[in-house]
Amino acid sequence: MSKNKMIAALLALCMALSLAACGGGQTAPETGTQTPAAPAAETPAAPAQTQPEPAAAPAQPKQLRLAESFAYASLDAHKDYYGWYTSIYGVTETLFKVGDDLSVQPLLAKDYSVSDDDKTWTVTLADGAAFSNGTSVTADMVKRNLERLAEVNERFAYLADYTFAVVDDHTLTITTPDVYPTMLSDLTAPEFAILDLDGTTDFDNAPVGTGPFVVKSFEPEGTVEVEKNTAYWNGDVKLDGATFYYMQDDETKLMAMQSGDIDGYTSVTAAAKEIYAADPATYQLTVIPATRLQFYVLNKNRMDDAVRAAVNLTVDCDAIAAFLGGTVSAAVGPFSPSAPYGKVTKPAVDTAKAKALLEADGYALNASGVYEKDGKPLSLNICYYAARSLDSISLLMQEQLKAIGVDATLTVQEDPDATYVASGDYDIALYCMIADKAGDPYYCCNALFRQDSRWALAGFPTAESEALINKLQSETDVNQRAALANQIVQMTIDDNAYGYVGLFNKTTVTQNGVTGIAESCPFDFYGISADTDMAS
Repeated sequence: MSKNKMIAALLALCMALSLAACGGGQTAPETGTQTPAAPAAETPAAPAQTQPEPAAAPAQPKQLRLAESFAYASLDAHKDYYGWYTSIYGVTETLFKVGDDLSVQPLLAKDYSVSDDDKTWTVTLADGAAFSNGTSVTADMVKRNLERLAEVNERFAYLADYTFAVVDDHTLTITTPDVYPTMLSDLTAPEFAILDLDGTTDFDNAPVGTGPFVVKSFEPEGTVEVEKNTAYWNGDVKLDGATFYYMQDDETKLMAMQSGDIDGYTSVTAAAKEIYAADPATYQLTVIPATRLQFYVLNKNRMDDAVRAAVNLTVDCDAIAAFLGGTVSAAVGPFSPSAPYGKVTKPAVDTAKAKALLEADGYALNASGVYEKDGKPLSLNICYYAARSLDSISLLMQEQLKAIGVDATLTVQEDPDATYVASGDYDIALYCMIADKAGDPYYCCNALFRQDSRWALAGFPTAESEALINKLQSETDVNQRAALANQIVQMTIDDNAYGYVGLFNKTTVTQNGVTGIAESCPFDFYGISADTDMAS
């Protein structure tokens, strides 16, 4: 029963009780013609009845309903990218976190220091840090978590080369074989969640974390329910719980918001943004600059230099940004142009030059207006997944390429990481990721351009780019780090190995009265917290 119906029913019940009480009054005494007897003592009047106060309606649980564009088969925060979602769900926490201003802030850790040789980091744990089952977080448990992460997630296998030592229950040291200036940035990553490895009996379905919420139910690839961690170590939790629905389709999310079936979501499309903005009495929109990058990878193993260059001269990122209605800003590289490591350039759109390159490479327009070579039409397979506006971008790219005589087919996959990214079976692969973590370029360069990265299947990495990334990994001078990153990214542009489309503005919509779902944080791996609240 809804809250309004419940209140109406209780009021009706109280009114019925009140009417019944009024209808049951005393009967007046009979009068006759007999001689009256001696007057009897006066009977005191009965006190006036007091009407009962209406019963207060029981407080409704504060149960938030949110939509998410991705769903995973496991909640093991150390595996794959699952930690992003246990962080969003408020189940897991890390030693440090990134603030709205991109600064690194303490969370499960309260302090750190670095040795003179920049190789040993001493981390002190926060007082009272505990798991949802009441067990204290200890330095030994943190050490074992970091060791497990190295074992189960290949992206963090490098941790196996580090030395972890327990100083006491609240102090841990991490020693790296080489200078590693981005250690704090790593420790904010959601995969570095600290789990109770002894208290968890089912890592895939019910990990025991330190967050303000615990898992109530988990449907793999579907709905996730969490409830308040009544023993949360870091303050009061305002919500009673939350439900996260898997909704990848943008239209479905819009309809669910309009019908009141969900209370909010992030990554609002341009069309939906206009609808919400027109009704401020119902919806609250928050738009902030963010660090999530839309980009595509050009497969060098399936496309020659002229074709790749023609694609990059044709894809009009300004037109795409305009179509997406302010949800993104056109990108030059993976980072904001205002960042010192975002100083790269790319050629302006020039479709005449694109066509000239194709024709110099032996292509000619056929009767259908499509370029062909040796009797084979030039047709490119664009792979994408239907989230983060990549479906719209794929259609716009298809139209732009068709306008110069290049055919393009579209292939959509629900899980890009397990399909086209893993196999390399694409000509152009669209993807979206957070490029800038905690104000440093290394994460992106390491994830996209390494010889052992999953994108290496597209054929870009070279010995030169690998050497530059290795140097970036250990460089401690901020200006030199920026210069190295600019050099690496410029190589990817000049080689026509990547195309950078847009940097998302993080756009969040909520029903009015909902606050604190990380709508002011530029990163997508934060969600509900102890401070998340909604109107009763």
